[in-house]
Amino acid sequence: MKLIHTTLVLSLLFSVSAPIHAQKLNRNERRIIERVSANNEEAIHFLEKVVNINSGSLNLEGVKKVGAVFSEGFEAIGFNTEWESMPEEMNRAGHLIAKTTGTKGKKLLLIGHLDTVFEENSPFQTFEKINDSIALAPGGNDMKGGDVMILYALKALKEAGVLENADIQVIYTGDEESTGKPLSISRHSLIEAAKHADIALGYETSTGFDYATVARRGASGWHLTTTGKRAHSSGVFSDRTGAGAIFEMGRILNAFYEEVRGEDLLTFNPGILYGGTFMNYDATTGQAEVFGKTNVVAQQAEVRGGLRFITEDQKERARAKMRAIVEAGNLPQTSASIEFKDSYPAMPPTEGNLELLELLSEVSQDLGQGEVKAYDPGRRGAADISFAASYVDAALGGLGSMGRGAHTPNETVNLKTFEALTKRTAILIYRLIQ
Repeated sequence: MKLIHTTLVLSLLFSVSAPIHAQKLNRNERRIIERVSANNEEAIHFLEKVVNINSGSLNLEGVKKVGAVFSEGFEAIGFNTEWESMPEEMNRAGHLIAKTTGTKGKKLLLIGHLDTVFEENSPFQTFEKINDSIALAPGGNDMKGGDVMILYALKALKEAGVLENADIQVIYTGDEESTGKPLSISRHSLIEAAKHADIALGYETSTGFDYATVARRGASGWHLTTTGKRAHSSGVFSDRTGAGAIFEMGRILNAFYEEVRGEDLLTFNPGILYGGTFMNYDATTGQAEVFGKTNVVAQQAEVRGGLRFITEDQKERARAKMRAIVEAGNLPQTSASIEFKDSYPAMPPTEGNLELLELLSEVSQDLGQGEVKAYDPGRRGAADISFAASYVDAALGGLGSMGRGAHTPNETVNLKTFEALTKRTAILIYRLIQ
């Protein structure tokens, strides 16, 4: 399977200003884009409303409040909605599920998330227009903008009278930014919905006006531990004392760098390293407490890191190499062990994904918005669509709103492109359900 690499080149000004190719749109499609335009101001007000409700992943009531606002919006256009709560011990709010059932066209799964990285104690809380084109918005780009685009694209289809007998499921997770564990519970409904669907569309932050995501790398955690013999440093390197835990850690990390690194789109990063005589790590805060002395050989060391991969096979190859390095050739008087923890699966670039991209690009060109190309998967993080991708015939991500500075106090949403992108998604959905 050939992986996709592109150079990010924004041609936004040309794309947005290009005329709609009316002769390539049928009567229904013209009616749909008219409804998107008519509702665009309302959609921006809706976006402002949901942005101004804090929904940090750990603000469970805030996530539910945002879900309730969207639930009303979906019910107003004829969707059935339900709130799926998570077990109390998971400390996550749950997910909004909206659906309409039918037998017409492709069965669609549209994916978004309600939570943001901005918790209740964040100073960045409110939607603020900078000008007619840009608004500061905590979570407006990642990803309440995409959520609103889904709702208002479907609203346009409903008002145009073309949504009847379609089979569409919408799932807005409430914990994408800090996924509830175990995944078998927190992603169960998403996976079951994917098993029912033919096509999955993810509305996480847009990769750019001219790009969509046909592949995303998966994410996995790893935890490496080394032990040594605690002794006076004067004996280090001797047969009796050995090398100590930190030298053994250095051996392994260097071997990872030399022997595992190199495969296309495979990366692994040691995010935190600590070692010494005594240590303690708090997983909830990401902080470590360490005690050690320069004249004492370290008796323990740990590294916690991340692994990114484009296929499950690539992940397993990397893990096998890492295990082999850890288990072989330990320095004197040391030992080592490594554990791996799955997080997000990979979304490889399948033929179905590429064909779906072609359809999206055709829609965009018919709207006078220009060609849509595949975005470099090495520059995209993991997202919920990856849980669905292996169960559907085709999947596309990165279809949401545009903006900058996601996850920072300078996060913005691009209001100028909001209407154009909503039109694009509305026509794509229309053609898929025919």
